[in-house]
Amino acid sequence: MHPVLFHIGSLLIPSYGATAAAGVLLALMLALHTARKLGVDPNKIWNLCILMLFTALVGSRLLLVIANWTVLRNHPLWMLGLAMIHHPLLAAIGSLIALAVAAVYARMNRLPFRSTADVLAAPAALGLAFEQIGALLAGSGYGTGAHVPWAVTYTDPLAERWSGAPMDIPVHPVQAYAALCFLTIAVGLILWLPHRRQHGDLAGIFLMATGAVLFITEFWRDPIGRGAMFQGMLKGPQAAGILFVIAGASLLLERASQRIASSTVATQPSQAAPSEVERPSHG
Repeated sequence: MHPVLFHIGSLLIPSYGATAAAGVLLALMLALHTARKLGVDPNKIWNLCILMLFTALVGSRLLLVIANWTVLRNHPLWMLGLAMIHHPLLAAIGSLIALAVAAVYARMNRLPFRSTADVLAAPAALGLAFEQIGALLAGSGYGTGAHVPWAVTYTDPLAERWSGAPMDIPVHPVQAYAALCFLTIAVGLILWLPHRRQHGDLAGIFLMATGAVLFITEFWRDPIGRGAMFQGMLKGPQAAGILFVIAGASLLLERASQRIASSTVATQPSQAAPSEVERPSHG
C-alpha cells in the first residue's frame, strides 16, 4: 500500500497521520453540529475534544518513550521517529488516558454525562473510520494471509519499519472492513439522533456496535501484538469489545429519569436534556 501520502521536498507526509488528521477535523465539525442539536454547549464540547486528543497523543507517546528508554538514551535521534510508530496497545492506552481526563473535565464543567456521550458517539465512529483507512495505507493492524481477489500486499519497506507489516504477502484488508463498519455506525447514529428515546441511547448503540466490530474483525487481523488472553481464546481487542457491548447495554437500559419526550426531540433540540443539566453528576 502507501505508507507515505506524498513528499514535500525531503519531508515525508505519512498516510496514517494525514488521514487520521482529516478524520479528526471532520469528527470535530460533526461534534459541534451534534452538540447544538442535543442542547449541549458546543464550546465545552470543543474544549473537551481538543483535551482528549491532546492527552491521547501525549500519553501514548510518553508511554512509548518510557518503554524504549534504553534505546532512546543510546540513540537520541530515535525520538524523531516517534510519530511514525503505530501499535494498537499505544492507541488503547492513549484512549483510556483521554477518557479519564475527559471525565474529570466534564464533571468540573457540569456537562451532562449521557448527553455528552451521545454528542461524541457519531463523531467517534467517523474518526475511527478514517483512522482505519490510514491504518490500511500504512500497514498498521494488518490482516491475516489471504487468497481473495481483494487482498492487499505491502511492498514499501516503510510499512514494515513503521507498522511491522509483512512484505510481499497478500493479506486481508481488515482495516477496510472495520472502516466500512465504523462509517456505517456513524451514518446510522446521525440518522437515529432525532429518534432517541432517552439520554445515552446513541452512546449505548455506539458502544455495542463498536464492540461487535472489534470482536468480529479481529478474526481477520494478524495476532502479533494483539495480546492473547485465556490461553489464546481471545485477543486483547476482543476482550475490550465484550466490555464495550456490556457498557453499551447498560446505557440502553430503560430509565424513566432519562426518558425524552418525542415532541421535545423533534421540535426543541436545544432543550433536549433539561433533566441532565439539573443533575449532571448522575448517569
